[in-house]
Amino acid sequence: MWEQIRVNKRNSVLLLGTMALALAGLGFVMGLAFGGPEGGFIGLIIATAVWLVLMLVSFAAGDQILLASSKAVPVTHEVHPQLFNVVEEMKIAANLPKMPKVYIINEASPNAFATGRSPETASVAVTAGLLAKLNRDELQGVIAHEMSHIVNRDILFVTLAGVMLGSIVLLSQVFLRGMLYGGMGSSRRYSSRSSSNQGGGQIVMVVIALIAAILAPIMAQLLYFALSRRREYLADAGAVRLTRYPEGLASALEKIAGDRTPLEAANKVTAPMYISLPFKGRKAAHLHSTHPPIEERIRILRNMSRGASFKDYSDAYSQTVGRASVIPAGEAKQAEPVELRQASAEGKRETGQRKQMRDVGDIMRKVSGFAFLTCACGIKMKVPPNFKGDQVKCPRCGRISSVHG
Repeated sequence: MWEQIRVNKRNSVLLLGTMALALAGLGFVMGLAFGGPEGGFIGLIIATAVWLVLMLVSFAAGDQILLASSKAVPVTHEVHPQLFNVVEEMKIAANLPKMPKVYIINEASPNAFATGRSPETASVAVTAGLLAKLNRDELQGVIAHEMSHIVNRDILFVTLAGVMLGSIVLLSQVFLRGMLYGGMGSSRRYSSRSSSNQGGGQIVMVVIALIAAILAPIMAQLLYFALSRRREYLADAGAVRLTRYPEGLASALEKIAGDRTPLEAANKVTAPMYISLPFKGRKAAHLHSTHPPIEERIRILRNMSRGASFKDYSDAYSQTVGRASVIPAGEAKQAEPVELRQASAEGKRETGQRKQMRDVGDIMRKVSGFAFLTCACGIKMKVPPNFKGDQVKCPRCGRISSVHG
């Protein structure tokens, strides 16, 4: 595990350094295009300032911004006791120093993500649809996957890389739009000086800046996506090691992939954080996706028949994908045997589709502050948070129940 964390940190530094150079280079070339030799350094300073401001914001409140933009609501143990129990189990198994904060996203699409600056400040967010559609073993697999992201220090990397990539895209868009709307005036300026060497050099710099503005965000995205895909494989391997039950995560991924409900709260910034891409019905090309093909991940997990160690995942990966494993060689070689376990009694239970839909609705109402009252006749009444009265009448038997008592 420690080698894996070191590799992650090294790759993170490499990626962030490369993206920082791309951002600085883009700012410098843009400055040269607009202001000549002196403008290059001004562009470099502006690009660095933009990056520093966004970086400080991401360090100070990046996780809260991501949670708020995802419409995640903090919940207590009473809202969903099983979720809290599973998070606590996986926190102990992963040896985390502190229990992550638990959030629920009030949507029917099944998905989940983790965020935070460090294991001490981590948060786990799951959708209402995930809680209703997965059994306990499947939920445990998903939570273990997110815990692995926390252990591997992926959560800070995704935040920082996202900010860096956003800075590059922002600057390139500013330049391209400036060229689009100011291009006519620029062309007249350059044409009037075209006979001079200075004017010709300026035009060349504009062309170079234009190419850089187009290529920089594309290359940064490809680098980011490549390492993000690798992190998903590593998190799957870590999840199996924590749960000792690869079928739990495999079955959960199968249900998530099979659900066609769009996740409205997701956007291009938060999408890479989720366990599965939240944009249903959009099959991105492999090079342009932050996640490996989910069918491939499922096949790897179901090929783990000998054990649940990193070596077992490495062997299953090589057998399934046909190329060298993503698990560091030293980690796989030194991995201690981890025996597989059988499905739990709760994990063997499957619920019908109608009950799942009722459960999704109930969870979403609990998160929204509804009060649940059970009458003596057995009917469950759901009282909205804006209800003004102190009592409600049962629609079946007519008994009066107290809302606050």
